[in-house]
Amino acid sequence: MIQTPYLLFLGDAPDQLAAKVAQGIKDWRPENAVGQFRMEGCKADLGLTDMTLAEAKEAGAKTLVIGVANRGGVISQAWKKVLVMALEEGFDLASGLHNLLTEEADLVAVAEATGQALHDVRVPEVDYPIANGKKRTGKRCLAVGTDCSVGKMYTALAMDKEMRERGMKSTFRATGQTGILITGDGVPLDAVVADFMAGSVEYISPDNDEDHWDLIEGQGSLFHVSYSGVTMALIHGGQPDALILSHEPTREHMRGLPEYQQPSLQALNDMALALAKVANPECQVVGVSVNTQHMSEADALGYLAEIEADMGLPATDPFRFGATKLVDALAAL
Repeated sequence: MIQTPYLLFLGDAPDQLAAKVAQGIKDWRPENAVGQFRMEGCKADLGLTDMTLAEAKEAGAKTLVIGVANRGGVISQAWKKVLVMALEEGFDLASGLHNLLTEEADLVAVAEATGQALHDVRVPEVDYPIANGKKRTGKRCLAVGTDCSVGKMYTALAMDKEMRERGMKSTFRATGQTGILITGDGVPLDAVVADFMAGSVEYISPDNDEDHWDLIEGQGSLFHVSYSGVTMALIHGGQPDALILSHEPTREHMRGLPEYQQPSLQALNDMALALAKVANPECQVVGVSVNTQHMSEADALGYLAEIEADMGLPATDPFRFGATKLVDALAAL
């Protein structure tokens, strides 16, 4: 078990989006976020108290969580001094990067010497089966995006929160490092061997009550050439009954791919629904989730109204304005 609360390590994150792991923990488990540790040149800020390791220890933090999700998921050599110091100060370390803490000989040596733990949440702990495509009882909803990091996880978490408050049966199913650090369980989908990815999604979303909804955390994008594979596994392994389209309208290009533009919501609708119907012919697109954090409230509400008029689907920013519209759409199925 990863000990809480956390000191969230932002390192030298080049922008706010690079600290999305830490941001997700701060937004959805604020009671676990004692403060933030930023190195010189860090351009991300969670709005938490900047703390030294000693200050965080005094405040009760037990684990330093690497809250940065850089391209390729590597442990920067520039971070090593801080990570070693954290172990020596009595912190455990937790990371969701592809580059594992337990593969770094210097960190392993210090952890062994100090008696501290190294937690790699991006390591599959189950021998997942190959997907069989058999229909499962219960209902499932999946958010699919025009790009990576557009709010698919926030959409599922916001919907799960709203559904629980209404007394509906729902479970958030984490499929990435941030979701696992938030909930303590899930599958690190992009670390699963390709042949077993869809099977791992079937595994974490098993048979359930007919009126129970699994809110499966979305990953990647069908239109993102780097990460489309994880999206396909979620669509076929998840067998969603409902799809939510997710979008961030202020981007100039696809995340990390300046040569590529985001597709339209209609293009996403058409492609994702066609692929979802392979595994579940009854699947429907039921709503649109828009990340409006970089828009004024007036511009955001106007944009959402345009989407509703153009697509005939309920549209909202579930983190900013609430998930009521999206949950209403599920309840109507």
